[in-house]
Amino acid sequence: MTQPLPPHASGGPAPTWAVGDLLVHRIDEAVLPPQTGPWLLPAATPGTVSGAPWLRPHFAGPTGVLHLSSHSFAVEANGLRVLIDTGIGNGKTRANPAWHHLDTAYLRRLTGAGFPPESVDLVILTHLHTDHVGWNTRDDGGTWVPTFPNARYLTSRAEWDHWAGTDLDGPRRQMFRDSVHPVRDAGLLDLIDVPDAGAEVAPGIRLLPTPGHTPGQVAVELRSGGRSAVVTGDCVHHPVQLHRPDITSCVDFDAAQATRSRRDLLAALADTEVLLLGSHFPPPTAGLVVSEGDNYRLEPVPGTA
Repeated sequence: MTQPLPPHASGGPAPTWAVGDLLVHRIDEAVLPPQTGPWLLPAATPGTVSGAPWLRPHFAGPTGVLHLSSHSFAVEANGLRVLIDTGIGNGKTRANPAWHHLDTAYLRRLTGAGFPPESVDLVILTHLHTDHVGWNTRDDGGTWVPTFPNARYLTSRAEWDHWAGTDLDGPRRQMFRDSVHPVRDAGLLDLIDVPDAGAEVAPGIRLLPTPGHTPGQVAVELRSGGRSAVVTGDCVHHPVQLHRPDITSCVDFDAAQATRSRRDLLAALADTEVLLLGSHFPPPTAGLVVSEGDNYRLEPVPGTA
């Protein structure tokens, strides 16, 4: 079972951040259970967390347990209504008990933020893992249909090609059947080549290659009015990886490449005014990357209601 959402997520308005003329909304799905951190980032031990006092209280508890969440980001950019990642989804059969047959108010929160499903023009999938594609589809009388019927769903061609050429295990086959293939079969899936310099997919929106966690994982850069922000995807799972960029995920496809991608991204953002928006960071979720010795820390920038 997932933990209850905090008050701002369960009933209040979605937190937002201004990036030039863009307004970025965090759409909460669920707080992930405490055992997620030790499983996902096993090297992020309580001793490691204690070496970065700035992680408490927002990003870690008093005993060093990491806080993590599942959410999307929604933004209107130059007339396009864009959703970045779609979480775990409701009512889906999943091997992970924390994700199995969820029943959350995600769509109500998305609509409350001003993004009813039929209004979404573009869905960007940073990668094709279960907790980033779930709301691609919804149950319609026992059939999984696209949740955002008027949207184009984008992912990188390298990501699609990898999974299409892989002998999937049972849980991943199930995820593709209920959350990816219905979008493809409806003709809504677009594959994007993402070169080293990134790929502009709409005015003010660029995909940045950050492979390693998966072969085609991307981060998403938002730009407007001389300001910019970057949504991490799973290039950075948790702020502890600013303190120790060498901490890798147990599900990284190529841990060494994931570390290189993370170091490159953090080095590019360090000591700038670029806002970092973490795809699994708990509230306050966003911040500025600040150099600290040979590594970094996150200076929180809370959203506004």
